[in-house]
Amino acid sequence: MMPLTLVCAMLCVSACVASCPPRCECSDAPRTVRCASAALHRVPAAIPRDASSLIITGNAIPRLDPSAFSGPQNTTLLNLSDNRIMEIGSHAFSSLLTLRSLILNNNPLVLIHPEAFSVPGSPLQELSLRSSLYNYSSLTDLITALRWGELTNLLRLDLSGNRLVLLPPGMFAPLPNLRHLHLHNNSLVAVYNGTFSGVEQLLELDLTGNAFRTIGDEGLRELERLGRARLLLGQNPYACTCEAHEFTNWLNSSKVKVEDVDRLYCEFPASLRGASLRGFSAQGLGCYGNVREEITELSLQTSYVFLGLVLGFVGMVFLFVVYLNRKGIEKWITDIYEACRDVLEGYHYRYEIDSDPRLGHVSHSQQGRPRMDPRLAHVSTDARSTQIPSDVTL
Repeated sequence: MMPLTLVCAMLCVSACVASCPPRCECSDAPRTVRCASAALHRVPAAIPRDASSLIITGNAIPRLDPSAFSGPQNTTLLNLSDNRIMEIGSHAFSSLLTLRSLILNNNPLVLIHPEAFSVPGSPLQELSLRSSLYNYSSLTDLITALRWGELTNLLRLDLSGNRLVLLPPGMFAPLPNLRHLHLHNNSLVAVYNGTFSGVEQLLELDLTGNAFRTIGDEGLRELERLGRARLLLGQNPYACTCEAHEFTNWLNSSKVKVEDVDRLYCEFPASLRGASLRGFSAQGLGCYGNVREEITELSLQTSYVFLGLVLGFVGMVFLFVVYLNRKGIEKWITDIYEACRDVLEGYHYRYEIDSDPRLGHVSHSQQGRPRMDPRLAHVSTDARSTQIPSDVTL
């Protein structure tokens, strides 16, 4: 009886060993296939169907085809780090119906097809792409793949170490159940409105080791929306200047939990290097007034100066036009002056006639007669009033 049991065990072991791919190691508990630094140029074809963990690292596999993982049926963990993968084809992992964790760290991904991460049933819960995006076009491909992959059950996303400078608004919106987002060791300089829209259920957001000098009002409002998240903001070159006044106030008053708030230090200026950012007040940062009011006042002053320059320019143009037309303007003014003088002389002469009492009866006696020239009225009146002496011989 004993020899028979021993023979069965030996046969079972030999069958297990025979099912392990060449240049790979297989273990039974848990069922793990490890192909590390095996100089592979493609995914092994003879992977056991019941392998739950598949670790293929340190090889040279430039492309992942749709049929690369057609063998295993129960794989939950797939680690493809350090394989120099440059392209991920559409539906490359669609046959892994139970896949929960996909690790693609340290691969120079140049091309990611839109449906690269599409798996029926959306079982994927963890996606790690640490130091794997080759350039900005790779980020664009990733955004499209996240949108088309239907990763509604994804809980953890790691994009650290990818030299990211900015994150497009709505990039993470297709991941409504995301809980952990790792963005450390990038080159992010700002957080904009809508950067984290759609992932309000975040429990952890890691922004350490980026290039933040401060976080502006727009970014603070965006972080405030992540009320449940545990934020990590350390190891950034913060500038302790007046511009950081709003940020320091937010650190001291916000309800959002900044896990490493006591480890946020000034990098600039050199005199404040190493000082805790949280302890600074407006006076400590060199702000002796309301920054918003000062900015508004400066803007108004700038507007007034600009308006003065415009008005001065218009005045100069007007004077130049007047100078060019000075002769015509002089003639026009002279004509107007003469016309006004004639009108005033006429009014003055009529006033003299109407105001002289000696000429009043002349005007009454001549009613019904042909009108006489007013300028001769005084001559006729004087002639009638002059008496000729009787001793004068005519």
